[in-house]
Amino acid sequence: MDKKELLGAVNKKTGKHISENQVKKIASGVNPGTLQSEAQIRQLVKQVSAMAKVPVSEETLKEIVAAVKKSGMNMNNLESLIKMMVKK
Repeated sequence: MDKKELLGAVNKKTGKHISENQVKKIASGVNPGTLQSEAQIRQLVKQVSAMAKVPVSEETLKEIVAAVKKSGMNMNNLESLIKMMVKK
């Protein structure tokens, strides 16, 4: 799945229009340590939620944090995280 397909899937799933520039702005603040810290994962999910104007419940937020920490995701497979969130 290339970037445009992934962004299209996110837009379709949320019913919102999210631009590539909006995603780049958030992504620019992500570093390798981001996906290792629960507080930073939570902050990242909240930023994406606000950008997409899609509320995320505390329960869903906990599930996302747990999935990220359990999987040991890193910056090299961030796309996997996005795919997981799109399926949610």
